[in-house]
This record gives sequence, C-alpha cells and structure tokens, in this order.
Amino acid sequence: MPELILGIDGETHRIPFEPGPSVRDILDATDFRVRSGCRGIGACGLCRVRVMEGEAGEPTQNERLHLTLAQLSQGVRLACQVIPRHDMKIEILNPAPPSNWKSSQDAALLHILHEPAVEGRWLPPEINHPCGVAVDLGTTHMCLSLFDLAKGRWLADRWGRNPQQNFGADVITRLAAAAESPGAAREIGRLAVAAIGEALLDIATRDGFDLRRIVNVTVVGNTAMLALLSSRNFELLLQPDYWTRPVVCTPLETSGWVAEWGINPAAEVDVVAPLAGFVGSDLLAGLVSTRFTEGAAPALFIDFGTNSEIALWSGEALWVTASAGGPAFESSGISCGAPAEAGAVFRVRLDEAGCVACQIIGDDRAKGVCGSGLVDLVAYLLDSGRLTSAGKFAGGETNYTFSAGGTELTLTKADVDLLQRAKAAIGVGIRALCGQAGVGMKDLQRVYVGGAFGRYLDVGSAQAIGLLPLVPPETVELAGNTALAGCCDIMLSSLAAERLNQLRSRARLVNLAHYPDFEQVFFENLYLQPLREA
Repeated sequence: MPELILGIDGETHRIPFEPGPSVRDILDATDFRVRSGCRGIGACGLCRVRVMEGEAGEPTQNERLHLTLAQLSQGVRLACQVIPRHDMKIEILNPAPPSNWKSSQDAALLHILHEPAVEGRWLPPEINHPCGVAVDLGTTHMCLSLFDLAKGRWLADRWGRNPQQNFGADVITRLAAAAESPGAAREIGRLAVAAIGEALLDIATRDGFDLRRIVNVTVVGNTAMLALLSSRNFELLLQPDYWTRPVVCTPLETSGWVAEWGINPAAEVDVVAPLAGFVGSDLLAGLVSTRFTEGAAPALFIDFGTNSEIALWSGEALWVTASAGGPAFESSGISCGAPAEAGAVFRVRLDEAGCVACQIIGDDRAKGVCGSGLVDLVAYLLDSGRLTSAGKFAGGETNYTFSAGGTELTLTKADVDLLQRAKAAIGVGIRALCGQAGVGMKDLQRVYVGGAFGRYLDVGSAQAIGLLPLVPPETVELAGNTALAGCCDIMLSSLAAERLNQLRSRARLVNLAHYPDFEQVFFENLYLQPLREA
C-alpha cells in the first residue's frame, strides 16, 4: 500500500492510503489536517503543501489561479488537487488548527449505499440547495453526514468523541447519573446538543458551508442516548418493566437546538424513535441500510458497540435484542486501548521472523489498540499458547508487552477480562435469538457486522475467540457504520422510511433478562473458543 510521508516537527510520519482520494482527503482522517475553506474543490487556495518527492501530476487550472509560477516550480501545490497513486513525501505549509472532529474513513461508502428518493419530503422553495444532516448518536462516538436534499448528494461528514463520557463509559452509568440529579440530566443532554453544534461549525468553517441551508436534522441512536438527548423518560430505562416496552424519546421542543446550531430557523429535527427497551433506532437504521430482510435467510446482524444490538431474520420473523457488551469493543477501559482513529493498531499479525507485526490506522506511530486490534491480539496469544482459553496468561505472567510503531504497549489480564465479558454478552444474545427462531448457527446464510469496530475486524480472529459464529468467511459482511448509512437513507428517501416502518411491525423483542439460561450461557461464552450450538 502506498504511503504519504510527512515531516512534522522534525519527525517523519508515514500514512498508508488507498489510491483515489486527494492529499487533503487523506489528511482529513488524521491528526495532520491542512487548512481549507471550500470543501476541497480548489476554490479557496488555502490547502497548500510542498511535494518533496513523488509524482503529483500537472498543476490544475485552480492551482495556476492561486499559486505563482515560482511557487509551482518549488513544488507548492493545493492538497485538494493532488491525487497520489504511489508514495509521496510532502510538507504541510498551511496546517489547520487542532479539532476534535475528523472526516470519516467510511465517507466513500455513503456514495455507494444511497439511492435517494426524496419524493414526499417538503423542501422550502426559498432556500437554494436545501441540505440535511444525519446524526448517529453513539455511546462512545458521534458521526454526522451532510447531504444536499434536492440532489441526494453527499457533501461532508464528521465524527468525534461523545462528551457525555464524562458521566460514564456505559449507558447505565449515565442513566443513573441523570436520574439522581436534574442538573446532571440537563448537562448530559446539553453536551450532546453542543457536540453536534461543534461538528457543524467545523464543517462550516472548514468547508465554507452556510449552515442556514440546513433544513433537516435526523438523529438515530440507542434508546438511552436518545432519551438523554431529549431529556425525556430516561429514568424509565432503569426499570426492568420498560425493557420490553416502547420509550418515548421525542424532544418536546427543538427550537433551542436549532438556534444553537445556527441552522435554518425553520429546520425540522427528527429524532427517529427507538423500537423498545434498549433496542434503538440505530439498529433499525442499520437494517434499513443493509436491506436486511430482503436477502437470503436465516441471517444475523450484529451492531457492535457499548450497547450492542443484534437481529436475526428467520425468513418469516425478525427477532431483535440488546446486549450490554460494555466499552471493550470501543477500547474504552482497555489499558492500551485507543479509538479506531489515526494512531490505533487495528491489525496484529506475525511477520516472517515470527514476531508481532502491527498495522496502524493513518499513521506509523501507535497510540494504542482499537477493538479489532484487540481481537487480533487475543486470538494470536491464544493460538501461540501465551493465553489459555480461560483468559489467563501462561507461565504465571500477568500481562503481555509488545512494540507497535515504536511504542511499547501492554495488554493486562484485566483487559482480557473486559473483552471476555463483552463477547460473552454477544454470545448470549446470538444463542437466545437462534433459540427463539429455531435456527442453528451453522445454518446462517448471511452475517452482517456493523459499527466502527466491525470496519476493521478480522473474521478469522473473531471466530477463533467466539465473537462470531463459525460460518464461511465469505458470508460475513463488514458493513461499517450501518447506523449512519441508514440514517442518511431515512432522511433522504421516503422508500427507506417505509422500510423502517415495515421493520417496526415485524420486529419481535427478546429481553435477555428473561432468558432462562442466561447465566449458564454467559459463563460458557466467557471462554476464548469458537461459538458452540445450544
């Protein structure tokens, strides 16, 4: 894979990339963004870099407008106009200020997944090129995508950390904090609203976008996140009686949000209702985007996250459940953990010399290990005999230290325990749904894996430790952020909205708290071994 080579503060950073995006787009997913103000179309002339080595092609017309002949002769180019095919060494001449928001590496998928059908959506005639924003409000991360509603054209996206983590890494902790204090409840909701505003402001300032063009904001998320955002009925989710009942999360008013975000005063804010209990609209959106019930059956869908949600389509019925996987899949709480962003180890392999070799997202300097890298690492330690199926280090060791991109990282027994509990919770959910549907895991025709965790997941490693069923790898689709993709579909397409309603009517909720064999199955799935049939 070719690399973009940067010199930053006397240090060299190597960023691997797939040919196709511009230098600006490659940098936008990293911590080394270049200043910009025109959505990368070459109109602002701000994204200046110097090409030190590599083939950059002939300067474009926009570059000749913004750069002098002397600058061009010295290798100065606009990052948005240079599309590298091979290794390229550059110097960033006009770096962007630090930001909590980055462009998503899944952005290209949004161009493929959508077949907009905007009939039926009211578009204000007085707004030129009205736009909409889809928001996936996750427990750990928040993701947004901006679209031209009239044309169904993708314009920009951002993702960043959910600041509500200050009140707890998992949904139950946040719900309890909100229930104990009205002030905390207001602050938890305010943090989410403010974060959406910050992401929109980043788009406005960086891409030269007029936020007043935004006439719709559509939000999906798990039930707890939507209830906390709307400050409505979140306390009900702490009562077991409501774990199988619908919880109203529709905000009473959104004019304050609209004003804070600086979007069109007449903009509509649609918080897509969850199904029931802890099964949110993020799962429903994922089922919409993958056309889950339209393909071969039986099929399994797992949206990995702090609040993991699982669906099984038998061909006749849609069974769904939520599983408290905890933050391990997001690497939160892992001592060597890092979110799946630039600097995260996402793949662990053995090199020809038998040593651990790590692949790192968007950089050659490791900050930590993300969820998929953690699965790889545990699978490697299990296969090499350094870790037992019970999750204990061999030889009386208490941890395992390895090097990744010049950084020493250490995996502890507590880290392994967190992953074991997370995968055990998923195992219970899969077993319960298969039991309800009368489906054997070996009979599954399709398995969809959603979430940022799933984007980089190695299927073989996941199957080896018992995170995914033992099905032929070609039947497993790593679908990325299906919640955001489905939210975009619902915002853009009346046909997608109809599919959403059909899914609601078909879904049958399974409450794992009432699953009679929960404790036994959970204990069985704590072991690092392939999933077993009931």
